[in-house]
Amino acid sequence: MDFRGKNIIVTGGASGIGRAVVDGIVAGGGHAIVVDINMDMAMKVVEELGSENVSAYRVDISDSEAIRAEYAKILEEKGQIHGLINNAGIVSTAPFEEITQAEWDRVMAINLTGNFAGISALIPSMRANGYGKIVNVSSVAAKLGGGLLGTAAYASSKAGVIGLTKAVARETAADGITCNCVCPSYTVTPMTSNIPEEKRLQMVNAIPMKRGGTPQEIANVILFYASDLTSFVTGEISDVDGGITRD
Repeated sequence: MDFRGKNIIVTGGASGIGRAVVDGIVAGGGHAIVVDINMDMAMKVVEELGSENVSAYRVDISDSEAIRAEYAKILEEKGQIHGLINNAGIVSTAPFEEITQAEWDRVMAINLTGNFAGISALIPSMRANGYGKIVNVSSVAAKLGGGLLGTAAYASSKAGVIGLTKAVARETAADGITCNCVCPSYTVTPMTSNIPEEKRLQMVNAIPMKRGGTPQEIANVILFYASDLTSFVTGEISDVDGGITRD
């Protein structure tokens, strides 16, 4: 996929699915902008792929004002942002009755409100340029009510991402902006590496393909939506889940 001349922000781009997306953007000739809270890992990506191909900015996605301030800085330094991949997120696995208000608020702040803040910070510039590719990463938990890994707080936040995607797609379609969403199931990443073996097998057995996805397999669909191959596609929600959802 051709990303030549494109500047694309990837939240959570220092590892896992986000890192695979960054690799794909650079392979396609684009410039990836890693937005992550872990600057040590982000700078490692810059060192490995080259500062001409990757930039890194530290942002706490739970802080909406920090997102807006840093994205304004990125716009000033880069001139135009062609794409935004909202990939950063956290998992909540507590049973419903054990979810504290603090945990609920934090999951919503990172998984949903952070997406809203990032999109709203970039929409005016994208509208002015008549171009923008937004891809949000939700989860099959949004459609299944959890059950694989996340529970109520996680599933609710990711369901909100789907609603946000459709609303943004509808309201920006006439402005040269597309907004689509990818819903992975269990993916083998650093975030899921500490799952107990019994739980891992339970998740794998629930997936018709009987395995977890790789970051690259999820990234392939994200990159597709971030590319001009999807110039007439917006508001789409795609499962990348080994067949568990089938809708």
